[in-house]
Amino acid sequence: MTDFTRRAFVAGATALAATPALAKKGAAVPAIVNPVVRQRADAQVFRHTDGWYYMTGSVPEYDRLVLRRSKTLEGLSTATERVLWRHEKSGPMSGFLWAPELHLIDGRWIMYFAAGPSGGGEDVFRIRTYAVACDGKDPMTGAWSVLGQLQTAWDSFTLDSTSFVHKGTRYLAWAQREPGIETNSNLYLAPLATPLTLAAKQVRLTVPTLDWEVRGFKVAEAPAVLERNGRLFMTYSASATDDRYCMGMLTAPADGDIMDAANWTKSPVPVFQSSPAHKVFGPGHNSFTTDERGRDVLVYHARDYAKISGDPLFDPNRHTRMQRFRYAADGTPVFGEPVANGRLL
Repeated sequence: MTDFTRRAFVAGATALAATPALAKKGAAVPAIVNPVVRQRADAQVFRHTDGWYYMTGSVPEYDRLVLRRSKTLEGLSTATERVLWRHEKSGPMSGFLWAPELHLIDGRWIMYFAAGPSGGGEDVFRIRTYAVACDGKDPMTGAWSVLGQLQTAWDSFTLDSTSFVHKGTRYLAWAQREPGIETNSNLYLAPLATPLTLAAKQVRLTVPTLDWEVRGFKVAEAPAVLERNGRLFMTYSASATDDRYCMGMLTAPADGDIMDAANWTKSPVPVFQSSPAHKVFGPGHNSFTTDERGRDVLVYHARDYAKISGDPLFDPNRHTRMQRFRYAADGTPVFGEPVANGRLL
């Protein structure tokens, strides 16, 4: 399984192979202006081998799956957005749709998403993970239909599935509530047999226990994988989805057994969090991509204000944002502080 994937931005060589002509000729890279796309949460942007940047994310209405693409990161701001699929009129996928993720698996475009039933009350948060699949080679023009539900060890709250290939094996990482553990969600990992079935028993990688992971809710969700400098870095989001939302990170040696939870170490402090100075609040649910020159870029959502009335999930202004990041001397990514609105220098 060698197809490129999304939130798991593992193969740097793949991205460099898709360098647009403007970068090869030394032309100036179009400036990114934050927020890049307003009211698109759970941001996923990746650069495919066809030279396009693809982007999807949650819409404020949580009623449809969308996709846009552009030859440049800056162009995603104004790119035409296509609706791939809408929630059903009844049943388990008739309510809210959360956190879509686009992947090319064995030559077929797959979009994971989480959904619950309509009807109101707590039942709408009976969230499970599903997938839709495209019948053609172009995800922007092909027809999309339901592929099925993800099968894990328990029938419980499940969301934020992401897939990546490591040493020739395709894996799935996701967030789920495990019976017997009093958290909202933990992080899990397993190799895939098919896009919706596991090839081995899932492994629990982490449980939210640190003070910055349990503010408002006990949450570890939205895993994203980056392979660099001989290690796998799995970022994730923690706490409630208001200004307390932040990012943590797990690290494992790339040559080790990533299905052994003991090989993953957790950052003791958040690696990315709110910046009152820059007026960026609740950064999280990230993905990774590269700019037109091949430089690593962090994609995430955040709000421009901290105070929210009511449930933060229904505040529409989680905007897609981007910024470049660097690496420390030991090869660990350093994301820094969320940058202020405006042109990215």
